[in-house]
Amino acid sequence: MMGGGARAAYQAGVLAGIARIAARHGLGHCPLPFGIVAGTSAGAINGAGLAVGAADFQAAADSLAALWHGIHADDVYRTDVLRVGLSGARWLSSLAFGWVTRTSPRALFDNAPLGSFLTELFEPERVQASLDAGVLQAFAVTALSYSTGRHVTFYQSHRRIHPWQRSQRLAVEAQIGVDHLLASSSIPFLFPSMPLEIEGHHEWFGDGTMRQMSPLSPAIHLGASRILAIGAASRQRPGWFDTVPSGGYPSLAQVGGQALASIFLDGLQADIERLMHINRLLARMPEIAGDAEGWRPVEVMTIAPSEPIEAIAAWHLHRLPRTVRAFLAPLGGTEARGAAFASYLLFEPAFTQALLALGERDAEAQADEIAAFLYGVVPETTSPARAGTPDVVAT
Repeated sequence: MMGGGARAAYQAGVLAGIARIAARHGLGHCPLPFGIVAGTSAGAINGAGLAVGAADFQAAADSLAALWHGIHADDVYRTDVLRVGLSGARWLSSLAFGWVTRTSPRALFDNAPLGSFLTELFEPERVQASLDAGVLQAFAVTALSYSTGRHVTFYQSHRRIHPWQRSQRLAVEAQIGVDHLLASSSIPFLFPSMPLEIEGHHEWFGDGTMRQMSPLSPAIHLGASRILAIGAASRQRPGWFDTVPSGGYPSLAQVGGQALASIFLDGLQADIERLMHINRLLARMPEIAGDAEGWRPVEVMTIAPSEPIEAIAAWHLHRLPRTVRAFLAPLGGTEARGAAFASYLLFEPAFTQALLALGERDAEAQADEIAAFLYGVVPETTSPARAGTPDVVAT
């Protein structure tokens, strides 16, 4: 599961929909149908919710849906006049008088409430209990080190997995805690980075979707041969921007929305296309599949929003706290063309509930395919080729 700030409510909706599909087949309160859970940014927080409740998929999905159903912006970042005003003043003074200021602002918003929120909800010991019980094979969270530029995947596993290393990518075995979730979900510029220990010292980490060119890689390294990828990029997203009046020169929020889209939304689809290309090559050269280099085909199923999340956000911009609207207005973040940027901060029930409902509808629309992919339940009108016990990953 990838990131996207408040957009990640969609993922919880998809999971709730999958749990309902499982319940129809008498499998709702069974362990997760995913042996490996890999998440980045807000997707890491959703992944943590699955990992702690791995023994009962229905209960875990219900808990995640309830969390997103009632969430408010002040559960995630400070929205009071004093805090937002001070943050804005620091940024303005830094830009105008940076040469005389001694300290620079760390982020636009203070996400200390999210830390407290996660501390109450997330129990690292329960992840280890899920691994020890064998209802979960591995849990992974990815973050970017601002200190070194390395993309680091922190993971826990049921069995010993040797850490991997690629160019600017590194895996580290660690007990995942709240700090890892905060680091992975620290949207650049919006939320502050977090210090994490790695190789005996501390480095500063931010949102794991930055520079994540291979988001499927952690799941594959952890042993996945089948992947369920839940994204937050609409299949219709390119058309959305064509429907918004340009209004002349693009606003800062409009530019920022495109920049965040390139960070959060584009990498997953590109990696899936790359994986499909490798699968086709392996099909033509079966002699290299499974060799010492570790080449193997990996099956992927994707679930993505059927409606533009930006359009949904545009209808709910007025739900943002008044202080946040005042902060974003000069940037164009309260206009329709700035809705893409504002959507990452729209942690308000009306918006997240709309995304939950969309996720459930999209899961239901693929109910037969999901049942076959996850549980080997094949409709009578389809071929039984998918029957059997799947090895599936939520990523």
